[in-house]
Amino acid sequence: MESRKTSRRTFLSLSMGVPLGAALAACGGTGPTQTGAGGGTGATGGGGGGGGATYWYLSTQPQEGVRTRTVERFNKANPNGKITGTTFQNDAYKTKIKTAIGAGQAPTLIWGWGGGTLRSYVQAGQVDDLTSWFDQNAALKDRLFPSSFGAATIDGKIYAMPCETMQPIVLYYDKRAFDKIGAEPPQTWGDIMDLVPKFNAKNIAPFSLGGQSRWTNMMWLEFLFDRLGGPEVFQAVFDGEKDAWSNPVAIDALGKMQELIKANGFIKGFSSITADSNADQALLYTGKAAMMLHGGWTYGSMSTDGGDFVSGGNLGYMNFPPIDGGKGDPGNTVGNPGQYMSISSKATPEQKEIAKKFFSTELMGDQAVKEWVETGAVPIVKGADSQFAASKDAAFLNFVYGIASNAKSFAQSWDQALSPTAAEVLLDNISKLFQMSISPQQFATAMNAVIGK
Repeated sequence: MESRKTSRRTFLSLSMGVPLGAALAACGGTGPTQTGAGGGTGATGGGGGGGGATYWYLSTQPQEGVRTRTVERFNKANPNGKITGTTFQNDAYKTKIKTAIGAGQAPTLIWGWGGGTLRSYVQAGQVDDLTSWFDQNAALKDRLFPSSFGAATIDGKIYAMPCETMQPIVLYYDKRAFDKIGAEPPQTWGDIMDLVPKFNAKNIAPFSLGGQSRWTNMMWLEFLFDRLGGPEVFQAVFDGEKDAWSNPVAIDALGKMQELIKANGFIKGFSSITADSNADQALLYTGKAAMMLHGGWTYGSMSTDGGDFVSGGNLGYMNFPPIDGGKGDPGNTVGNPGQYMSISSKATPEQKEIAKKFFSTELMGDQAVKEWVETGAVPIVKGADSQFAASKDAAFLNFVYGIASNAKSFAQSWDQALSPTAAEVLLDNISKLFQMSISPQQFATAMNAVIGK
């Protein structure tokens, strides 16, 4: 996870952001803080000492509070097998967890984002296989969104407990802009291309984009690949298949992306706009852009910073539309299907049992689900929507819940799914693709060179 103040990368660690309607805050602090949840020394690794389990997690509120209270409830119910919690600011956590795992001193519970990082843990034998445990706890598994298990699964086996919340990527639009051109929101990719000249004629940018941040561009490709060919296209890359980026569907998707760019589909100068500053969101709510493809977490900041844009009913939202002739299911989504908790293979048997009991009781228990909803987020638990009615943002929460619960595929963001090495090459080449400095074929060649690395 990168340190991007109010970007997707920060919010991966946080639920859907902060409470909807509250100001978004950057992560605070630089080092570990003992939470008192377990009453121990705080930085004890999972590889040694005592029967208590250890758990490190991120320190930004209100999410830290939910996690801490969840541990406190568990400890109260299990006085002879407690969990000691320690909090870290997100960059400090990244460094600390990597060092601890490499030294065989990981906490019992390894909190993370699944995907490529989890794969590296699995390949090094650092986390336990939980497949048989989930078989034995089928009711618990069935309680969670099936789509959340993709990023927890490596080579057909489950190595992490999906937990907390999810954030799909959403196509937002300004209803006022559509009124100005007398048009409806796009129902197909063809509609998107048809809308571009109409908005440009009214001096409204068709799409806002914080292209300098690179990962914002990536969201477009994730949907184009999925809508054209389904999740199998990127799955082949994740599985390390030779020359998977050269799939004709991938080349077609990359070409369609550049067609939209050539048609002036994005705000002028998008490659110098950052998502970290929320400048891309401001372009939407100030009427300078008609649409924006972005994460569910941006709803909260637009509600806070956009005046009456959200409260006045001017914000529309939808899933990404299908592409004519595409094989992908238009109900699929991409983004962040959850957060993930693994068990260190170096933990003692007693610590592992504590961790599993935590998984099966408090981690995504009813009170935890209630508290996650109160932060303005959608927990990855079936039926969580029953708690949305009291929220002023109930309509958006139900929309997000509907996407996640109905999606046959909830694909993880590519730069999380891939290894850190491949992810950096990916982001670099996506930037070049959007700047029109490389062709789809050149993009594919560059990416094929780092498959499996």
